[in-house]
Amino acid sequence: MSVEEELNASVAYTPLQRMRHSAAHVMAEAVQELFPNARFAIGPAIEDGFYYDMELPRPLTPEDLPVIEERMRASIAANHPFMQSRWKREKALKYFRDHDQPYKVEIIENLADAEVGIFEQGPFLDLCRGPHVESTGKIGPVKLMRVAGAYWRGDEKRQMLQRIYGTAWFTQQDLDEYLERLEEAKKRDHRKLGKDLELFMISEDVGAGLPLWLPRGATVRRLLEEYILDLERKHGYQHVYTPNLAKLDLYKTSGHWEHYHDSMYPPMEMESGEELVLRPMNCPHHIQVYRHKMRSYRELPVSIAELGTMYRLERSGELSGLSRVRAMTLNDAHIFCTPEQMLPEFKKAVRMIERIYQDMGFKQYSYRLSLRDPNDKEKFIDNEQMWQQSEAALRQALKELDVPYYESIGDAAFYGPKLDVQVANVLGKDETISTVQIDFTLPERFDLEYIGEDGQPHRPVMVHRGGISTLERFMAFLIENFAGAFPLWLAPVQAVVIPISDEKHGDYAETVAERLREAGLRVEVDNRHERMNAKVRDAQLQKIPYMLVVGDKEAAADSVAVRLRSNENLGAVLVADFIRQALQIAAERSQELWPASESQPA
Repeated sequence: MSVEEELNASVAYTPLQRMRHSAAHVMAEAVQELFPNARFAIGPAIEDGFYYDMELPRPLTPEDLPVIEERMRASIAANHPFMQSRWKREKALKYFRDHDQPYKVEIIENLADAEVGIFEQGPFLDLCRGPHVESTGKIGPVKLMRVAGAYWRGDEKRQMLQRIYGTAWFTQQDLDEYLERLEEAKKRDHRKLGKDLELFMISEDVGAGLPLWLPRGATVRRLLEEYILDLERKHGYQHVYTPNLAKLDLYKTSGHWEHYHDSMYPPMEMESGEELVLRPMNCPHHIQVYRHKMRSYRELPVSIAELGTMYRLERSGELSGLSRVRAMTLNDAHIFCTPEQMLPEFKKAVRMIERIYQDMGFKQYSYRLSLRDPNDKEKFIDNEQMWQQSEAALRQALKELDVPYYESIGDAAFYGPKLDVQVANVLGKDETISTVQIDFTLPERFDLEYIGEDGQPHRPVMVHRGGISTLERFMAFLIENFAGAFPLWLAPVQAVVIPISDEKHGDYAETVAERLREAGLRVEVDNRHERMNAKVRDAQLQKIPYMLVVGDKEAAADSVAVRLRSNENLGAVLVADFIRQALQIAAERSQELWPASESQPA
């Protein structure tokens, strides 16, 4: 979104966003008091607060934020009214040039309006379309969060500005609850837990946005892969492998190059003269699989699935652990069907996603119908009939599914609308995990056909389906959702056997571990020369579900003393009984580690 679009978008602010936008102006006022020569860029409201980008004579430090906050509170207490006026373009340009505000000047120069909006509160005047609250006294409790760098207009070749992030809420209780959620989110941050639990790493030598899956993280990924492949096979999907790059012409035909090239890596010119690119999507490859032979209506639907790796040209500042990467593997599927099969196949895909969420323990999720913005002819394919037909089909499918949903303008794919399944993360924000799309565009662009019952060629419909998003993003979500304490079936190490004495009980510990491994459980033996309590504590920090302590009594009784990572002590359990119970819990994909009825073993 451009700076001008951000300014225009502000007119749609909710009451809370309006207050936060006003807080951004008060923050700029406070900064100007401290730094009279500050140059201001933009200060919009965002999802959880606000920010303002500015050029200052020195870098800000965390110690500056309380000082700015205190000046903000003084302005809020003064209850200055927000006064709006309209200035002629020439007057505004002269004012901001005279006051050495080059970013405001550039914004005005890129606006087509003959007049621009000006807002004043107390001694501070700013270029702004609003809206604002009536006065600074209407601004609730505020908290400045952090300072970050931000390139002007998001261009790495332009000036690096300082961005101050803040938040504002209607009541102190709202603010306190938000800060508590942030603290909980810090504890669950997948980047920190990924390092602490040895799940993945980022190597400077390999490159930013290119994570390396460590053995434990790779185990969880493999389990997810096996889970989704098995589920898809049961639903009739055929799995394929396709290359990670293709000729540029393929993406020109699909429309990805036209609508998506800013997120694609530059083409590589081969000695033959053809240009190859790393794929940003798997759809064109699966289309080639479908069209490798003529299809009959009797064969349809053809459901093609792949764990396909894709590549996105993400900016360095936007990369984040596993949630924002440059190489990602998508649980991707494309269903080629007749128009009559379209709605039934769409509904089957949605029900399959619901099954996935049940197995993963997701209880809070919602359905978002993502539609095009009819006024945006650049982002979305300009085909009014197609959009009306596909949007009507999605609404009909959702009606037949009888699920509640809400609509979001502008979030569709460039070639068609989609159903996004939104799951709440640890901050309560919705994240898109799964998508289902009905697509009339790509079959048309690639001239796909099948022979109908009448013996004539007909155009199939494509249903795109992403069950668990990319493995990278899904893993990030799972780490934070479970705070690293995966359910038993996904835990990279399900049990650790801890001998009380390495010399006396080490052999029995190895025997127990071998029996568990033969039964199919993932187990380790902690034979370090450490005290037993230290080993138990370390296993709990590693979020390992079971600690199996063994000593003389356990060796004599063919048992283990079971402790849970929650520190609950279940006492002695026969090895055979433990294996039986653990395998049952894993098979059921239970979120619990031990049935309540058996928490006190005999």
